[in-house]
Amino acid sequence: MKKESKLGAGIALGCGIGAAIGIVTGNLGVWIGVGIAIGAGIGNSLTKKGGKKTILNLEI
Repeated sequence: MKKESKLGAGIALGCGIGAAIGIVTGNLGVWIGVGIAIGAGIGNSLTKKGGKKTILNLEI
């Protein structure tokens, strides 16, 4: 998978989970935002380069 597709998949998953929690709690706007932020973090952490994690193109 490409970097963009992993990031997009993470955001989509986070948005779905955030929407579900938002509907249950009655605070949809906040939870969609939280879900997108968490999903972007997960999608970014799935991006690896040469077996090393990358953050903003810096190898760790």
